[in-house]
Amino acid sequence: MPGTVLLLAAAPIGRGRLVDAASVLPVLAAVAPAILSGTDTANVVELADPLEPQAVLTRLRAAAAAPGPLTVFVTGQLQLDRKQRLPHLALARTTGATVRYTGLPWHWIREELRLRPPGATTLVVDLHADPETWQHLLTTPLDSGRNNAVHGRVAPPPARRDVAAPSYMKAVATVLRSGHRPAMEELHQQVLARLGAEVATNILLSSRTRHDSADPHDAISAAVRAGRYAEADELAVRWEQAAARVHGPASEDALHWSEVRADLAMFAGDAVRSCRTWLTVAGARLGAGQPADAPAVEAAVDRAHHQWGAIKDTARARELGPALAELRLRVPGRREGALDHVQQHLRQLQTNQTFTTSGA
Repeated sequence: MPGTVLLLAAAPIGRGRLVDAASVLPVLAAVAPAILSGTDTANVVELADPLEPQAVLTRLRAAAAAPGPLTVFVTGQLQLDRKQRLPHLALARTTGATVRYTGLPWHWIREELRLRPPGATTLVVDLHADPETWQHLLTTPLDSGRNNAVHGRVAPPPARRDVAAPSYMKAVATVLRSGHRPAMEELHQQVLARLGAEVATNILLSSRTRHDSADPHDAISAAVRAGRYAEADELAVRWEQAAARVHGPASEDALHWSEVRADLAMFAGDAVRSCRTWLTVAGARLGAGQPADAPAVEAAVDRAHHQWGAIKDTARARELGPALAELRLRVPGRREGALDHVQQHLRQLQTNQTFTTSGA
């Protein structure tokens, strides 16, 4: 099965830049796609200093949906948003004051990859952190997801006014240009040996996929890969009901399985059911007292919005539109103009209905 490779290099333009992330892309691009992926053939997607987090999310979502092995190479810098203190990958327009809106939240990467099967996803990262984020990461490890193997490093901020080189990722490319891709753990060790004392103060990342044969996510992922979406949903329903009985319907455990079911509906092409489920999840989280800017609340509303836009049945879209618009009033999210988009699209749907009725 062909592999997929996503090359993402991002850093702010101007004084806030800590690392010359994009300089690694020509070196990585010189490596044969099959070597980058570790498969016979591979599709490579390259993102150099992207401007918009939503554009990166779209490419990441498409890569996560690919059925074969996925390798994501991420080079750049991490910054915390000032409100929630969550790590973000800084993009071209990111500043300390705007990171919440112009950076890519790291948990978006984890969320988009969460239903991929164990062993199918590898993250290779070369990240630099600003001083505040570096102190945060010393006590709060970077969470890249339970099913993903992660190899790389996070480096402390360079000396003032210096722009660091992505030396870890360049060493990865140098090793791979030999035409052989060793096991990722071995590749990581070879790169560290090349860099020597340079990485002595780094946070080193080398984790294999945590695989538990009894994990229900594995059975669900297997059913999705085989196209048995109804079976996957039935399994998720059982776990959702069990979690609701033990912990309550608004518990994190129960809501997690609701979110899994929303994703499964998306994979099955049922945008109506996916949108409806995400709306329910968002309402449950808000009803439980979670703030409107909580990552899980924003993610639920954003995904409901995305799935609403994919609904082809205009009657169903009109039915769900007001509920989404009401949620968008409470949860505007990070994308500028999201509420305006819902209201405008809803007006178009209602105008079309009026025109069709009068025409009849």
